Amino acid sequence: MTVGPDGGYHLQEQIGFVLRKANQRHLAIFSARIGDLTPPQFAALAKLKEVGETSQNQLGSLIAMDAATVKGVIDRLKARGLVEIGKDGADKRRLLVSLTVEGRDLIERLVPLAAAITYETLAPLTQREASTLLRLLGRIA
Repeated sequence: MTVGPDGGYHLQEQIGFVLRKANQRHLAIFSARIGDLTPPQFAALAKLKEVGETSQNQLGSLIAMDAATVKGVIDRLKARGLVEIGKDGADKRRLLVSLTVEGRDLIERLVPLAAAITYETLAPLTQREASTLLRLLGRIA
């Protein structure tokens, strides 16, 4: 699949190119439905809803972001009043992140939209194809 029938390299058949195009489609749908948060900001809020208060570093790990990136995401969410940052009682160097009431209310409202975004992104596929795609991508992620 990475080399065409003529033995040549065809960009449109390369995994990175196809993933980028699929991601661009998803981001366009996301932006149209949830325009006031970036996907990384949404991911941080959604994961905090799921796991509750956690360290900034652990949150980054859970949403596949390096420390510098997650810090910027958290700083922007904090500036909007959606998360709080506090120090761990046992380890003052460790920063803990939690949702504010506003952040919890927002993510509760956005989760159904996020499900609709996933559905729309995967709409060209059958349910079985979508499940297979997600399973296979999970294996290489």
